[in-house]
Amino acid sequence: MGTLRMGALTRRGVGMRAADLEYAVLDMETTGLEPREGARIVEIAVVRMRGDGEPVAEFNTLVDPRAPVRGQEFHGIGRSDTVGAPTIAQVVPKLTELLSGAVVVGHNLDFEQRFLASELVPAGLPTGQSGLCTLRALRSQVDLDRYSLPKASFRLSGHWPTGQHTALGDARTCAKILAEMLANAPGELRYRGPSPRHFTVPATPAGGLPGQGEGARPGMGGAGAPVRWKPRTESVPGGVPAPSAWRVSWRPNELDPALCGGVFGATERAIAETAARRGVRFRERLAVAAAVTGGIAATAAGGLMVRLAGGRGGS
Repeated sequence: MGTLRMGALTRRGVGMRAADLEYAVLDMETTGLEPREGARIVEIAVVRMRGDGEPVAEFNTLVDPRAPVRGQEFHGIGRSDTVGAPTIAQVVPKLTELLSGAVVVGHNLDFEQRFLASELVPAGLPTGQSGLCTLRALRSQVDLDRYSLPKASFRLSGHWPTGQHTALGDARTCAKILAEMLANAPGELRYRGPSPRHFTVPATPAGGLPGQGEGARPGMGGAGAPVRWKPRTESVPGGVPAPSAWRVSWRPNELDPALCGGVFGATERAIAETAARRGVRFRERLAVAAAVTGGIAATAAGGLMVRLAGGRGGS
């Protein structure tokens, strides 16, 4: 889809230290699953945090989809809730600010990418930011029976997440999982992917709305009129909870994240695990070959030095 440049988490010592980066965890509630079938965004949220889990900003607002609001049985948003909410075009400047310089994160980020491509990019959101899918990252690094956002959160922390099927509630849960991955990994996790880009952000007027905090300043929309956000979830002091200790099994051989999408049933797991074992054996053979080659080169260099020394001695 080209809206994000996807990266991955790895323990192999390549790429950037994941703890040194900032992350913009993105979640959306929509009227359906497929934009090409008419589905539109009705709520959007971003939790921006540092790699150590320290929160930077939170933002959430309902969105006027300018279309029938469906899917209320899942997200609980009705048509009356979106009356007076900003349009996608009015949200784009604020979203650009929150995503600038950060890795964009989502749980099953393929889903968000479809709506980025169908609605946000045409409305002016810059393309090419770095991306990270926590669903693929968990499947690659941690051995669980289920990987959906609420079930993974419960399996990892022992508590069901709050605010399910609200954009901010799910973004907070995703952010907590990412922070805990970085804090509890058996080895240093690194982000293997392109560096985050910094975007030019449209100016926003000074001031804010009462009780909404840093993450909800008015943006600019339309002909420059101030935009009134319509948050469904109030921000809480402290933002993302502090990381807790995990008691789960980390995979001895991390899987290729490219093989960790989709359904990921027994067959898909077996394919990914087989590929990981082959990859380990291949890297081991390369290491042996490099050691042998280095030994031969060292021996040859030593022999050459002996011959040179002998030649100088007989002159």
